[in-house]
Amino acid sequence: MTTVLTPAAPAPPGSRPPGRARRLARRVASPWTYAALVAILAGSAFPVYWSFVVASQTTEAVGSVPPVLVPGGHLFENIARVFDQTDFALALGNSLIVAGTITVSVVLFSTLAGFAFAKMRFRGRTALLLVVVATQAIPTELGVVPLYMMMADFGWAGQLQAVIVPGLVTAFGVFFMRQYFERALPLELLEAGRMDGCGSLRLFWHVALPAARPAAAVLGLFTFMQAWNDFFWPLVVLVPENPTVQTALSTLASGYTTDYTLVLTAATIGTVPVLIVFLLFGRQIVGGIMQGALKG
Repeated sequence: MTTVLTPAAPAPPGSRPPGRARRLARRVASPWTYAALVAILAGSAFPVYWSFVVASQTTEAVGSVPPVLVPGGHLFENIARVFDQTDFALALGNSLIVAGTITVSVVLFSTLAGFAFAKMRFRGRTALLLVVVATQAIPTELGVVPLYMMMADFGWAGQLQAVIVPGLVTAFGVFFMRQYFERALPLELLEAGRMDGCGSLRLFWHVALPAARPAAAVLGLFTFMQAWNDFFWPLVVLVPENPTVQTALSTLASGYTTDYTLVLTAATIGTVPVLIVFLLFGRQIVGGIMQGALKG
């Protein structure tokens, strides 16, 4: 005897949703939720605001009691002092080159590798993925000496390529994009592309890459912030005459006495490019995070 399974009829327009759906629909954020969100936002934004306040004050105002919480009128004067005492324009340019190159490279190569690990079948795929993920367990400090020796052998010590090349692809980026492709890119869409005559590269460029745009935006922001804020490796491999923003800040903070107004002015200037990147790509970044949360 053969049993025929028929699909369930759609619920009529006036029917009530299931119990769990009704509970979620009735769930409304309480005033305590908004209060907690405002407190978290204020706590996160206060260091940036305090840096701006100190950057706009004189050195004497930094140690005043009670502390000054209102911006002053010395911001442009302090900015001029920063560029006079150190080559901060060169540091900004170097950091933009390093962070921009690393971001584009990591997003491109991680998307390629993630697509291959998620949707292509080849021998040793699982073993290679395990090797890639296992590299995240190696401490950065463990590879500093051999990596510096390698850069010196290449003649790159003191130059920007010594900072750029080791970060052109990351294990986190490969794993992140692989997990995204596993959920966001159905095999039926790839099979339809193959039936239309697309090869692997055309499938990646015309099908996988547009689908990965939200995740690529999130990965790009995280990579840009990490490369922009990287301090340890540029301090090791670069010379003081060719600094990034973070090493220039270290130079300003060194000495017998620290001019905190000068240091926080430079830190405020160094924060601006990250804020600009977030404002330009914020919608795609938030959309990618929300899409990943809904899929989870």
